[in-house]
Amino acid sequence: MSDASADSLSEIHVAAFVATRGWSADEIAQLQTSPLVFTVAQPNGFAMGRVVVDEAELLTVAVAPEAQGHGIGEKLLQDFECTAADRGATRAFLEVADDNAAARALYRKAGWSTCGQRPAYYTRSDGTTCDAILMEKHLT
Repeated sequence: MSDASADSLSEIHVAAFVATRGWSADEIAQLQTSPLVFTVAQPNGFAMGRVVVDEAELLTVAVAPEAQGHGIGEKLLQDFECTAADRGATRAFLEVADDNAAARALYRKAGWSTCGQRPAYYTRSDGTTCDAILMEKHLT
């Protein structure tokens, strides 16, 4: 678990997700009340996930825009996978916006594979929608 505050995590999330709606501090704090949810953090970024029985879900990865492109997202993804496996997960899942090429490339590079799609899942700030790509990875 990260000792970063919900306020500081929200600041990162809002800055990282300008095309949609970043998560508020209250939303993050609410998620963190669940014993199933965990947060891993690096300077300028964090990932949040949950493990239920043997399945993990990556809820979000957020890196401050000025820190993107320096391997923080890759480290956060590795930390998420290790923490999920330590909590008993053997498989992990995530959803990523179809138009988020950088995130999709990060996940593919880390061994995640596409397993589905949710049409018009995300609503952008301008009212347009974007499909969600579902991805999975078997954890060791």
